[in-house]
Amino acid sequence: MAKKSHELIYGIHAVEAALRKQPENVLQVFVQQGRHDKRIGKIISIARNSGVAIQSISNDKIKEKCPRSRHQGLVAEIRTGQRDVPSLDEILERDSILLLVLDEVQDPHNIGACLRTADAIGVDAVIVSKNRSPALTPVIRNVASGAAETVPYIMVSNLARTLDKIKDSNVWVMGTSGDSHSNIYDTSATQRMALVMGSEGKGMRRLTREACDELVSIPMQGSVESLNISVATAVCLYEIRRQQNQATS
Repeated sequence: MAKKSHELIYGIHAVEAALRKQPENVLQVFVQQGRHDKRIGKIISIARNSGVAIQSISNDKIKEKCPRSRHQGLVAEIRTGQRDVPSLDEILERDSILLLVLDEVQDPHNIGACLRTADAIGVDAVIVSKNRSPALTPVIRNVASGAAETVPYIMVSNLARTLDKIKDSNVWVMGTSGDSHSNIYDTSATQRMALVMGSEGKGMRRLTREACDELVSIPMQGSVESLNISVATAVCLYEIRRQQNQATS
């Protein structure tokens, strides 16, 4: 079966990011009839300036294209597999590195939220397992609000071996575990870091856990036992970045 070469993305942020970052891969933009607000107008202007075709269609037609999705009156057809994404080897050559590794995180909403945070923090790449996390989907792109077009999303065959490769490149690998006695605020982040987050409920797999240089937890003072994976990721990434910035100031 031939691999699908086109897909639909939807939502104002995702479509605008695609037009700004990779206009050559945007094949067509569909706009809901009757939408004349400023945000839609700006995207139409960007599309026209980029030579991208724009088609006005009914709300029913848009719903047919992305049922059960919050499309915000905007859908785009994009060419997949054409984005020039740096390889992990290229990223590992940088002087300062912050990577986010997601182990068995499968919910597209959580992945999209993690990508959005990764973009805000300036993470160099998000790394996932090909067999245990989904490829970029319209849902992920929509939740990521444009971050799927800015943050490299690298899928690897073997996560444990990839972590060994990262460590061999002088990157400190920090994993998160609720049973760790060390917490994220007691660490000392280096300028070359990889943060590993396990799936909600199961946490990291054994081999992933064993590949980490250090395990930390997030202190919990209330009645709940854990945070949502995307929230926990944000807490850890911001603290790591704070420590890195403090060390260089």
